[in-house]
Amino acid sequence: MDIDCIPFKETGYFSKLICDYLDQHEDLRPFFNRYPKLENFAGQIQEKQASFPKNHRKVLVDALQKQYQDTIISEATSEHITRLADSKTFTVVTGHQLNLFTGPLYFLYKIVSTINLAQKLKEAYPEYHFVPVYWMATEDHDFDEINYFNLHGKKIQWNKKAKGAVGRLSTDGLDQVFDTFAAEIGQFGQSEVLKKLFQQAYLQHNTLAEATRFLANVLFGEQGLVIVDGDDAQLKKLLVPYAKKDIFEQIPFTKVSESIAELSKISSDYTIQVNPREINYFYLKDNLRERIVEKQGKYHVINTHIDFTPEALEEELESHPERFSPNVVARPLYQEVILPNLCYIGGGGELAYWLELKSYFEALGVPYPMLMLRNSALVITEKQSQKVEKLGLKISHLFLKQHSLINKKIRDISNIDIDFSPQKKLLEEQFKHLYELAEQTDESFLGAVKAQEVKQKKGLDALEKRLLKAQKRKLKDHVVRLTELQNELFPNKSLQERQWNFSEFYLEMGDSFIPILFETLDPFCEKFIILKH
Repeated sequence: MDIDCIPFKETGYFSKLICDYLDQHEDLRPFFNRYPKLENFAGQIQEKQASFPKNHRKVLVDALQKQYQDTIISEATSEHITRLADSKTFTVVTGHQLNLFTGPLYFLYKIVSTINLAQKLKEAYPEYHFVPVYWMATEDHDFDEINYFNLHGKKIQWNKKAKGAVGRLSTDGLDQVFDTFAAEIGQFGQSEVLKKLFQQAYLQHNTLAEATRFLANVLFGEQGLVIVDGDDAQLKKLLVPYAKKDIFEQIPFTKVSESIAELSKISSDYTIQVNPREINYFYLKDNLRERIVEKQGKYHVINTHIDFTPEALEEELESHPERFSPNVVARPLYQEVILPNLCYIGGGGELAYWLELKSYFEALGVPYPMLMLRNSALVITEKQSQKVEKLGLKISHLFLKQHSLINKKIRDISNIDIDFSPQKKLLEEQFKHLYELAEQTDESFLGAVKAQEVKQKKGLDALEKRLLKAQKRKLKDHVVRLTELQNELFPNKSLQERQWNFSEFYLEMGDSFIPILFETLDPFCEKFIILKH
């Protein structure tokens, strides 16, 4: 397996905010704690160790043992759960939605990055223990975002009317999805392994949360991955004091709004990922997850007839914390309250909204974790690699927008010089003399010279475009081969990892695929990885 890398900023797929964060831009310093370098974890360990309550560890271990009671787990996972009771044990976390059959390929990259980070930390700090954690987003209610996966360019979809938290959804109807999946992968290669995995996960478990836990445990249990379901009354009880600060004092709304304003001042190109609400909690029951809003002195659950006085809502929160579900702003805090966590590993969009949250954590006295961009990779076959060479390209060229890639290649291979820069330079020289002449007459002549220059430059631009278009027609075969290759590697003009499912590679590479990821994905790499197999 050959490995190549290119800087994230050269891919064109990562925001300015994330690229500036990776460059440790000085203006962003107030928005993160410690940058995730290996040596910086020492300070993070000390900070978390000093602040994390011992009783939270006991609650966490008890909750996890209960969550895992019907799951066969590896010795490594069992040991990790037990070790969480020890004050010298810490977590590194990634989170992800409950996408059907893992959804996009980067689900694997996230977890592999997290497990590899835990192992590297153990090597660097042997006196401590580090547990890789996958936080299942069981309380999300965006069913349309998770009810499918792509395979061979087709959408394998679970058609179901769904309401409420997706983790609680019944797996009824997934037998039909299995039939579609089985027909698509046929009888070749590793298809039987994948069919069995799908059946065991989704046809032998009652809820989507149970199915996802089983699947992630089969794929990563041997490496000691611990899977956390936040939809848990024991764990939610630890969140109650912080939920009160949110609902009744609106501290997150104030602090995050201020951070967003400060980030916007640094650069207008920074895209704000999430906006806080006055109340960042949903009311949660079976088939119900709706926002809580304050209206005329009472607290109302939208799209329902449920209302609370302030006193009644506080009583409900104390008695039934499991009925309060944090949104995207409050969930990170929940994670850090219940876990002895050091670092969150996520994609660019996730880190963008985490960078809005530091002042809110500080106001509530919760240590802010280190933020690490997950590994990203493009997997390319030997045959595709040979095509790249034959076309005289570098892999990095394929990250260009398709029209830019085609234009660049046509200019490179054309036997006609399509670059009219010399003509434009000559034109500017000619007009320089005209401007000198115009300065000796009146302003009206100067305006006429400027207008003529603009007109002639536009004419040259138009001729250059027409020539390029003509050469594209002449070199049509080359253009077709180029676009076909890019479309193979960047399906739907997007990153492969955001479109393909892991089964695409498992069918071809079998059990070797995930071990290859463990060998090649380095969480400290900070570059986009190209894997050639």
